[in-house]
Order: sequence, then C-alpha cells, then structure tokens
Amino acid sequence: MEGLTISKIAGGAGIGIETVRFYEKEGLIDPPARTPSNYRIYPESDIMRLRFIRRAKNLGFTLKEIKELLSLQLDPQASKAEVKQQTESKIADIGRKIRDLTRMKEVLESLDACCDGQGPTSECPILGALETGHGLDEN
Repeated sequence: MEGLTISKIAGGAGIGIETVRFYEKEGLIDPPARTPSNYRIYPESDIMRLRFIRRAKNLGFTLKEIKELLSLQLDPQASKAEVKQQTESKIADIGRKIRDLTRMKEVLESLDACCDGQGPTSECPILGALETGHGLDEN
C-alpha cells in the first residue's frame, strides 16, 4: 500500500498530527486508507489540500467557509464569481472586525489614560468604568 503516514503528511503540510485528525473528522479531507495494522495511509495529494486549508485559515476563513471553497474548487460547474463572492464576504467581515478592534482599542486607551496606576483598586477608574459602564460605548 503506497501513501504517507500521518506524521509525513502533517510535516509536509506544516501542521500537527492532531490537526490532520481534526480535519479528517470535520470532513475537510477524506478518510485515508488503512494498513492491515490499522495505520492511516494518506495520498500525497492530501498535502496540497492541507496546505490549502492552512493558508485559507491564515487568511481568516472559517472551517465552514473553507469547506465551501473546497467544494467550489472541485465543482466543474462552479464559477470564479462564486469564489470572488466568498472572498469579498471575508473582506467585509475582516473590515467589521478591524472597526470593532479599533473601537475597543480607543476605549481601552481612554480608560488607561484616566488611571495613574497608583492607589487602591477601589479608586481605579478602569474598574469603575467596567462596573458602571460610564465612558464605555456599549454597542
């Protein structure tokens, strides 16, 4: 039986063994063939698929979104427009996250500027603002 062990495929894809098992469990890669002693034997093509998954995750795609991208990649009827729509949706999602993180940073900087770091916590303006909500934009 030809193929790669889980450690070889994980190393080739730059991920951990447990990650390979997880992706298999989640249906991102097909269950591999098994040796008579029940070891997993993966095809070399799974290295490229796992690299694809890793790269997509690094760009912020969720596992559900990655499954959709993989489905589009394998579907001869799929169009580039569908992939572009997925990408544009991810760009919008990242933009929302950046705005949210920027707002959080600004609020935290404002709270930090109000505190001199001296004295008891009962007089801490940061803890006070978190307790009362004053000075926090609670959207």
